[in-house]
This record gives sequence, structure tokens and C-alpha cells, in this order.
Amino acid sequence: MAEALTIAVGIAQTSAIVALAPLLTGVMRKVKARTQKRVGASVLQPYYDLAKLMKKDEVVSDQSSWVFRSAPWVVMVAMITAALFVPAFLPFSPFGTVGDILVVLGLFGLARFFTMLVGLDVASTFGGLGASREMMISSLTEPALFLTIFVVSLSLGGTNLSSLVGAAAQYAGFAEAPSMLFALIAFFIVLLAETGRLPFDNPATHLELTMVHEAMVLEYSGKSLAMVQWSQSIKQLLLFALLVNLFIPAGIPASLDSGWSVAAGAAGFVAKVVLLAMLVAYVETRAAKWRLFRVPDLLAMAIASSMIGVIFFYL
Repeated sequence: MAEALTIAVGIAQTSAIVALAPLLTGVMRKVKARTQKRVGASVLQPYYDLAKLMKKDEVVSDQSSWVFRSAPWVVMVAMITAALFVPAFLPFSPFGTVGDILVVLGLFGLARFFTMLVGLDVASTFGGLGASREMMISSLTEPALFLTIFVVSLSLGGTNLSSLVGAAAQYAGFAEAPSMLFALIAFFIVLLAETGRLPFDNPATHLELTMVHEAMVLEYSGKSLAMVQWSQSIKQLLLFALLVNLFIPAGIPASLDSGWSVAAGAAGFVAKVVLLAMLVAYVETRAAKWRLFRVPDLLAMAIASSMIGVIFFYL
């Protein structure tokens, strides 16, 4: 009975992540608009956009194959599956025994792989342009992300996400584990790259000189486009959850024995994620889109920061 309750709680947590992911996107858009002296759309606008796209018919290129039609489903299922393993509102994931953080990163890579295939599958110039840029960026982003997780695993022990979050809640901060500070710097840079934020990409543009992710999914419409956008929002929330739970663990409840502590921990998680989203949105308004061949310099900083973290761990 207890095991069934735990699984039900885990499914409820995953459902909350999937449901609230577009809201986080709306909050970030609102912050960017206010920072740029604009009123901006409602924070609920992403939900309206998804509902509108779900009702529209799809236009499919006659040059596409089964990859184009199945990719949105693969990406959506990969993100929902990853959400099963990531502790968010709770200090653990009930499904952590069958997958760890390496599985989550593998699911991210699977979604990226199919997205790049889509860009090449439709025989579009824009799609090929976006896929080639994504290949170049991901070839540096993934090593930086794995190095960052390596530092976290060394500092907190293991790769199981529930154990990592529990260990993060117990240590006394960066003074006890200074390697985590450098991992935090690297993870923040990687987060901007993985979510397609400035200075790596501009999610609000359709200019061929600047777009990366948008170029790969430019041929989608209707329900498929809705799933692609929703999947991107879920991935964004998962990365934010990993950052706040691993590097800013204050307020995480030690157990589920007290309902008040769980509620307070969930409220604290929401507050931290919203503040982080506001910070990322503010950084976007103060940063320009970098030239493509300058992007590796920023990712090299993330890799160097992670390597410094490894050195501090062994000092």
C-alpha cells in the first residue's frame, strides 16, 4: 500500500511538472516584456497558444518521411519520461530506482537527436541550417553538461537523483563543497544553451541569421507544433528543477512525514524556480545574440569551470 501511494505521489509530481511547464514560459516572457518597457501578454498566453494549435490542421511537407511525423511524439514522451526521474516538489523521485541522472541526460540527447533529424528530413534549407548549428553547439554543450554532473556526483556522491538531492539538502553550502560553486557556474551556462536562450539562441525570432531551434521545427504546425513547444517548456522546467534542487537546496523537506513541511518545500521550490526564471529572463534582456563562432568560447568557460571544480574536489 505504501509503495502504491509513493508511485501515485510520483505520478502526481510528474503531472504537475507537465502542467506547469508552459506557465514558467509565460512568466519569463512577461518578465522580458516588463524589462523592455512593454506590457506583454498574460502569463497564461502559452496555454492559449497550445490550445489554439491543438485545434488547427497540420500541413505536412511531401518531402518528409516517418521521422517528421513521429518526432514530436518521441520528443514529448522523452521529456515526460525524464520528468518521472527528476525530484521537483518532493525530495525524491519514486522512479529513481530504475533510472538516474544519466538516463535523464540520455533522454535529453534522444529528443535533440530526433529534432535534428527533423531539420534534415524535410529537405528545407532552414532546417539544414538549424540542424548544423545545433550539432555544433551540442557537441560542446553535452561534454560541458556531463563534466558538470561529474563534479556534482563527486561532491554529493553517486548519480541517483534522489540521493543527490538528499545529500545536497544536508551539506552546509559552498563553503563545505567549493567545487559545487564552479559546477553551478557551468550548469547555468549549459542551461542557457540547452533551453535555447540568449546569447546562444533567440526563441522569439524567425530570422534565418540567428535562429537555431526554430529553424529545425519551422515546418511543423497544428498539434505537432504544440507538442514540440510543450516539450521544450517541460525540458526547461526540468533543468531549472535540477539547478535549484542540487545547488540551492534550502527548504527541501527531509521526509514526507509532515504534510506542512512538504507543502512548505513545494512552495519554496516554486519560489526558487520563478526567481531563477526571472533571472534568466533579465539576463536575456541584457545580453545580445552572440555570433555563432563565439558560442564555443562561452561553452569552453563552462567546461573550464567544471574542470576547476574537479580540481577543488581533490584538493
